Amino acid sequence: MAYKNQEVAMLFDSSHCTGCKGCQVACKQWNMLPSKLGLNENEFTGSLQGPGDLGGDTRLVMTFDEKPSGNKYQPIHWAIGRRSCYHCTDAGCVAICSSGALQKQENGVVTFDTNKCNGCTYCQSACPFDVPRFRDTDGRIDKCTLCFDRLEEGEVPACVKTCQPEALKFGKREDMIAEGERRVAFLKKKGFDKAELYGVTEMGGLHVLQVLKFGHEAYGLPTNPKPNDMIKLMNTMKPVTALGTAAVVAGLAVSFLAAVGYRREEVSIEEAKKHWTPEQRAKADREVAELLKKEEAAKRGE
Repeated sequence: MAYKNQEVAMLFDSSHCTGCKGCQVACKQWNMLPSKLGLNENEFTGSLQGPGDLGGDTRLVMTFDEKPSGNKYQPIHWAIGRRSCYHCTDAGCVAICSSGALQKQENGVVTFDTNKCNGCTYCQSACPFDVPRFRDTDGRIDKCTLCFDRLEEGEVPACVKTCQPEALKFGKREDMIAEGERRVAFLKKKGFDKAELYGVTEMGGLHVLQVLKFGHEAYGLPTNPKPNDMIKLMNTMKPVTALGTAAVVAGLAVSFLAAVGYRREEVSIEEAKKHWTPEQRAKADREVAELLKKEEAAKRGE
């Protein structure tokens, strides 16, 4: 079955997940993402969750919300969740990407071309789920692509393929919504009053849907997420004829992003620019010059 020209989605059912993390391993293996292998390189946090968060070389993390249950037979209350890119219909990362590295495909998947990324990190601030992460080894962003290369060959994502308890399913989005709604109805009959299907309408509709046994708050997911307001402002600063590659980064972004509270804890604009190729720098210079020329013309009323 080909997954190119139809709207697809992944369905994660938290009530079926055993927390084995096989999906994390499959993601690393298929995408050839390195992991720390040295003795004590990975800090122990006291939680089953590991690593603690997404990173430049980690596209998927299974989350564990561990709380005392008050039940002596089951003393720990676990809400096992899944943290990765949700492939939004209204994808803020795509809207603000300054190089065209992020693209939304016809089937709803948000793909990523590493070779086009200029390391501007705008997508980090635009994403309401805080998903894209900076990789300091090459100065670029990385995130889940739903194994788009596998989809082109009619295969399902690697994480879905390896999931033993069938907590992950993949197919037409409408079918995944129907299955998710069926599971939520079942869980509510079993007494899980907060059970819900997350992602049907959020951000225009997500392409990673989730059956959440204890409600989205228990899994750290935002209520009614919205695209970041900075997207509209940034788009007004892009040249009309350009795809928004590096012009704003090179000429105007530093002062603008400081004004809107841009997150710079991981990498600054200047640090990101150090990783640009000579071609990217030349293109940025040309676009800045063109933008300034247009602004001067507008001031003169031309």
